[in-house]
Amino acid sequence: MVQIFSFKAFRPPAEEAQQIASVPYDVVSTDESRAVLAENPQSFLQVIRSEATLPADTDPAAPVVYETAAANLQKLIDEGLLLQDAEPGIYLYRVKQGGSIYTGFVANVSVDDYRDNKIKRHEHTRYDKEADRTRHIDTTDMNTGLVVLLYRDSGEIFQYVASLVPEGAPDGVAKSNGAVHEVFRIADAEAIGTMQEMFAGVDAFYIADGHHRAKSSVNVADKRSEEGHLTPESGRFMAVIFAENRVKIHGYSRLVQDLGDYTPETFMAGLSGIFTVKPYGEIEDTVFSIPPLAESAVPRHVMHMYMSGAWYELSCPVDAAADRIASLDVSLLQKTVLEGMLGITDPRGDPRLQYLGGARPLRDLQDRVDSGKFTVAFSMQPVRVDDVLGIADDGGVMPPKSTWFEPKLLSGLVLHSLK
Repeated sequence: MVQIFSFKAFRPPAEEAQQIASVPYDVVSTDESRAVLAENPQSFLQVIRSEATLPADTDPAAPVVYETAAANLQKLIDEGLLLQDAEPGIYLYRVKQGGSIYTGFVANVSVDDYRDNKIKRHEHTRYDKEADRTRHIDTTDMNTGLVVLLYRDSGEIFQYVASLVPEGAPDGVAKSNGAVHEVFRIADAEAIGTMQEMFAGVDAFYIADGHHRAKSSVNVADKRSEEGHLTPESGRFMAVIFAENRVKIHGYSRLVQDLGDYTPETFMAGLSGIFTVKPYGEIEDTVFSIPPLAESAVPRHVMHMYMSGAWYELSCPVDAAADRIASLDVSLLQKTVLEGMLGITDPRGDPRLQYLGGARPLRDLQDRVDSGKFTVAFSMQPVRVDDVLGIADDGGVMPPKSTWFEPKLLSGLVLHSLK
């Protein structure tokens, strides 16, 4: 059974929330962060992308990057732009985006539940990103970003959580990319106790987003335990928690720097031995994914590739004997193309392979290939939530960056101190 904990969050005053709030660190580059900070120096990117406040030639893994993050965070606190609540609370987080409303809540969860696999994961972390966030959390002494957790719910828990949203104005609100993010503080001990009792009957949480943030928090707890200064708060980490049927999944795109020993022509010939390859023609480049050219009565792998200025659809039947993981499009792409043809055997660490989140318009993929930085891009179809949870239950591991969940939460609206 899982545990949730209230905590004394650091939050911006309501009137400062819009200026402080930022997109998560892993959806923007350093250059993009630098541009945002030039227009809005108060943005929380100064903490989670602190290298953007340093000279352009700064090594992003240099100690000064993490020291600057801690200094920038402390400056926000000293200036009253982040205030710590006097009493512990749980924080409802509601996102209004398009015609959808996503309602969850922010609470602390236990690193022990992570170790005991009560917080289940479906993918491995990338070494560099895990090391980065471990240093960031340890140096800032703060969970500055949210881990997104899902739980299976018959409806009872979600209905109770939704009933706690008060009628009045949010304690913090920020708008970003057409979405409205609202935070409501719940400090009532009876309501918090009811939520804790409800989750005592939940078998497991499932990480939807933030595998690196979760593992890095556990790393920090392990480090502090070994050093003899583990505190109750550093034995927990901050998460936003949603019912599994109250989120949405997008695909996660792949970008490859080069074709190895292949030319574009021989690469296409190799693909044709695995897939049915069809020119796709024009696409709507402002959307997040490409619909299949045709419906299929039998399960098929479908993905889309951009190379040499053109889009192609790659498809083939799903092997009826394949297990749940092997049946995923991302698994087939990794095994047959990235590894089998291009020799990318380590999708967690090979520098030739990069990822782009699914809620980025397709033109971002095109631009990266057209710039010459990458040679080929693959746009993936979304994975079903049931498959993600089922694979985690089975102890399986999906290829890295298999899923992009919505809603994407903002950083800087709720923070958890490890002190």
